Amino acid sequence: MSESKKILTNSDITQLGIRSSLLQASFNYERMQAGGWLWAQLPALKKIYADDPEGLKAAMHDNLEFINTHPNFVGFLMGLLVSLEENGGDRGLIRGLKLALFGPIAGIGDAIFWFTLLPIVAGISCSFASEGLIIGPIIFFGVYFIIWCLRIVWTKMGYTLGTKALDVLKDNSDLISNSATILGITVIGALIASYVNITLAPVISVAGGIEVPIQEAFLDTIFPNLLPMAYTLLMFYLLKKKQVSPVVLIVGTLVLGIVCSFIGLL
Repeated sequence: MSESKKILTNSDITQLGIRSSLLQASFNYERMQAGGWLWAQLPALKKIYADDPEGLKAAMHDNLEFINTHPNFVGFLMGLLVSLEENGGDRGLIRGLKLALFGPIAGIGDAIFWFTLLPIVAGISCSFASEGLIIGPIIFFGVYFIIWCLRIVWTKMGYTLGTKALDVLKDNSDLISNSATILGITVIGALIASYVNITLAPVISVAGGIEVPIQEAFLDTIFPNLLPMAYTLLMFYLLKKKQVSPVVLIVGTLVLGIVCSFIGLL
């Protein structure tokens, strides 16, 4: 087994952590955070693939795929994957780990930051502020500044973990890649149920003049989330197989939704 290559410096990883703060700068509903995700890693990728334009192209292509994770913890995942890029990790393994980990990292980050730490800090800060004390906003912005600085720590932790685990990952690349891909597909399936919502409006009359919604009586009972899954697969087919523009699909979805709502289908 070849020794791990060291191309990136400590300064490069620090820069990666800082650039990760703009993860959502180009947020869109086609790829979510992919633009900011790639931009943050671009200097590191260019340095890694300085003499390999095809490798850089493949890395950029993979990093423009859909991702939606927690902004404060994203540095950990970036550091981990960049360490694998630096040491020639298998592309399937890198993509699989990205798909497998961005969902759990988002859940952990939401639980720690949005649902626990910041609400508590905001409550304390508002209590001081309501009394006219300047310490209120100082506490809130101070805590948020510390959270921002910690993204550099998470990035370096991820990079170090990836470097140390490289031999294990390479020895078990097929197993880890397949397992990560399966987990990633599962996460994407859960995202479909969360992000895509299609509810049919028509009702049917049963004995006694009782009206029962078709959605509730049949689809939700027998095939829950069937419509979201079917529509998502249709969009995937049109996007990947027919090369239909994402803009066309988005506009078509809006028009279809308006028309179906107008005729009482949705």
